[in-house]
Amino acid sequence: MIFFIYQFIVSILLIFSPFIIIFRIIKKKENRLRVKEKFCFPSKKRSEGKLIWFHGSSVGEIMSVIPLIKKYENSKSIKKILITSSTLSSAKILEKIKFKKTIHQFYPIDHFFFSNNFLNYWKPNIAIFIESEIWPSMFKSIRNRNIPLILLNARITKKTFFRWHQFGNFSRSIFNLIDIAYPQNLETKKYLKKLEVKKIKFIGNLKFIENDKSKYNPSDKDLFLQFKNHEIFIAASTHDKEELFTAKVHKILRKKKKNLITIIIPRHINRVGQIINEIKSLDLNVITHSSKNKKLKDIDIYIVDTFGESKKFYKISTSVFLGGSIVNKGGQNPLEPARFGAKILHGPNVDNFREVYKYLDNLKISKKVKTPLECSNLIVFKKNIKNVRKMKYLGEKILKKTLNELDKKIINEIK
Repeated sequence: MIFFIYQFIVSILLIFSPFIIIFRIIKKKENRLRVKEKFCFPSKKRSEGKLIWFHGSSVGEIMSVIPLIKKYENSKSIKKILITSSTLSSAKILEKIKFKKTIHQFYPIDHFFFSNNFLNYWKPNIAIFIESEIWPSMFKSIRNRNIPLILLNARITKKTFFRWHQFGNFSRSIFNLIDIAYPQNLETKKYLKKLEVKKIKFIGNLKFIENDKSKYNPSDKDLFLQFKNHEIFIAASTHDKEELFTAKVHKILRKKKKNLITIIIPRHINRVGQIINEIKSLDLNVITHSSKNKKLKDIDIYIVDTFGESKKFYKISTSVFLGGSIVNKGGQNPLEPARFGAKILHGPNVDNFREVYKYLDNLKISKKVKTPLECSNLIVFKKNIKNVRKMKYLGEKILKKTLNELDKKIINEIK
């Protein structure tokens, strides 16, 4: 009964979808040429051969499986790899990666009509959903076609669990459609058991895996030379109010470090105009990355207003404040800057990555802060190479275990 109510609500929303889509295009949250993919009008052809399908919501989820996809790109038995995601930012990131047999499409609206059309067209041999992507209509359609369904790097928070738990039998019937789940932490493992997932196996968090094994990039050297004569502090994945928090940290530090530049990488770059106005109100000088202005004299704040640039800046970082943690957003993933040897600073709200931060805290990599003064006192300007090695070893171990597990499932379906 609840499933029919769910489908009815989605059907009602479809009536208003043209207005929602137009609004999102204006806000630059949709690709106007590719938005049709969400209504099951594919922009790419489905070639012959076995196809494996990965689905993740946004950038974080997609980037966590890139090392796996690169491995399967080299497999002769796999003819095609499909990646779907829901956000424009994830699509822009994937455009920059040169794949041979991997293509990207936007994930369809979770209505039985679109789910069936999607599966009829792409005919995946196996479906691998990432983290918290639980879609009732698609899951039922997958089961009806006897396609193996894997929930990889599964993440269920306490808040998410209680939402699902409210729907009792309906929730259990959806989670029961998952053939096997690989939780990224022990908390998720506990919740998956309560939601009656048939088979669960813990192998670790994919986000510990290093996904930057690219060759030397000249632009990295240019960036290093640009900031070479400055002390750098980075605030990444910041939300509303956290840019002001960062600017106040900068003002405190600037009294001691005259050559300091604070780099802000906001979570949503459509807010850049608002951020600039807020920072200028504190009498600080601001430039943006897209301006390509390399003259940094008298510059206080450098705002990265382009997609997919975070990693370049993490390479030159020594201390990084992770956003979504001063405001109550559950925190952002700290692993990428930590892999490059940066000290991680964060606010008290890190429920989304509690076990990750606990691990980093044990390594003395991360530290909780509550005020700009506290944050400024903990910033360092030297990388910790020992911790880089520790994290690299852990990531390689998790990658090997994950590939061993997935190979069993994939080979069984494509042989």
